[in-house]
Amino acid sequence: MGEAGKISRYLYTVIVLFIIWLFLTSSLDVQELEIGFVMSLIVAAFSYELFTTNGLRNLHPKRIAYAAAYIPYFLWAMIMANLDVAYRVLHPKRPINPGIVECKTVLKSDVGKLSLANSITLTPGTITLDVMGDRYFIHWIDVKDSTVEGASENITRPFEKFLKVIFG
Repeated sequence: MGEAGKISRYLYTVIVLFIIWLFLTSSLDVQELEIGFVMSLIVAAFSYELFTTNGLRNLHPKRIAYAAAYIPYFLWAMIMANLDVAYRVLHPKRPINPGIVECKTVLKSDVGKLSLANSITLTPGTITLDVMGDRYFIHWIDVKDSTVEGASENITRPFEKFLKVIFG
């Protein structure tokens, strides 16, 4: 990787770290912004090689748009899953059909696969137990379809349509 690639990765890391700083401090005070920027520069100098391989290419407008759309989609999926689990807990007969299903993903990047596993686990009613290559083993509170294709369609596909664009 050339010098331009290293600079791109460094700058991207600085930008992301500074945005995290802004969220953590919730302040636009000039002194805090300066400290946050300097700290982002310093931390990025030591961590940019571990942080990203794509650098500024991650800031492609299409990726940003899909990431912005994914956040409300994921929150909606989480709310609906919470309501579903609450219904199952409060229902007198507790209508559950638990089981472990195998799903396949189309995602190639490790970060994309990690995001998918976390999205599945953070959605109540499903827990990612193991990931082996492109296969996920998921505990599902109400198995609707135990086939790989059916489980993938119900669990992973809704998230993948966003994550595939965001993480490649």
